[in-house]
Amino acid sequence: MSNPPAPGADKPARRRLPQAVDPYLLALTGCVALAALWPATGRAQQEVNRAADAAVGLLFFLYGARLSAQEMIAGLRHWRLQLAIAASTFVLFPLLGLLIYPILPALVGPRLATGVLFLCLLPSTIQSSIAFTSIARGNVPAAVCAGTCSSLLGMLLTPLLAATVLGTAVHLDTTRLAALATQILLPFAAGQAVNRWIGPALARHRRQLRHIDRGSILLVVYTAFSHSTANGLWQSLTLAHLLALLAVDAVLLATVLLTIATTLGNMPTFDRADRIALVFAGSKKSLVNGMPMAAVLFGASAGAIVVPVMLFHQTQLLVCSVIAKRWSHPHDPPLAGFRASVSAPVSSG
Repeated sequence: MSNPPAPGADKPARRRLPQAVDPYLLALTGCVALAALWPATGRAQQEVNRAADAAVGLLFFLYGARLSAQEMIAGLRHWRLQLAIAASTFVLFPLLGLLIYPILPALVGPRLATGVLFLCLLPSTIQSSIAFTSIARGNVPAAVCAGTCSSLLGMLLTPLLAATVLGTAVHLDTTRLAALATQILLPFAAGQAVNRWIGPALARHRRQLRHIDRGSILLVVYTAFSHSTANGLWQSLTLAHLLALLAVDAVLLATVLLTIATTLGNMPTFDRADRIALVFAGSKKSLVNGMPMAAVLFGASAGAIVVPVMLFHQTQLLVCSVIAKRWSHPHDPPLAGFRASVSAPVSSG
């Protein structure tokens, strides 16, 4: 059985629908343009690199300090739903990426092809999964737990999957392992260690801290694309490649949504609210985690690697906005997944 709904879950969600065009994505695009026109070079590049490394460490420290172990453990009681979401994130997505990878270099070029495969290895999101699940009147506690667990698993699974799946693109040698430890794992562990003392204060100032999160990632993006500009990214990236990449991202998202609807979402133990959480948490990929991880794993090649992640982020916002808006109407019949958003009602049990 699913967890009991959160207080007020039977009322229309008051959370505002995320904007169709994410303003933060516009800021990221501005950083990309800035790096293309005025990349950091020489001494400035060294200083920017140091600042970006510190920003990555700060990001993961704050992630750890805000993560409540009690909330995660409580959400894990509905383990079947969490397992289904994790399977979509870390099994279904990578399998689809491997399936389409042989044709990607011809469609989008080798570097963007690697980026698509890296996209498939990333954890799910937290904020947008919760927002869309709330709007669609789904199981919000499950979405909170799914995003939290996915981010935690991604700390270990994404680098390991990247080293396994991407082969020569990622060499987890001593230098990379040290970077993973000092910039991601150790700061996260330090944040967890002080969670009981500073976690509540960070939760109260979540909105203000979001500016630190986003500002840090903007710095990481500028640094990554400065390196990529120096390595000739813009000479090899064409409009045809970008359009093909957008189509690949859209097909990938649609395939995941349809697969969830026809397989995972049809499990009899899931009610309507669970299926909504599964659709939104299981189909997302985290831009916030993807940017710093790419910077650590790929170094100077990170700029090209994160282009598919940025486009997928916008695609998932547009598509899930439409789905969540439709499912938020009280008069709509209970729906079991993306396929049901067209015509197929199911029982609420």
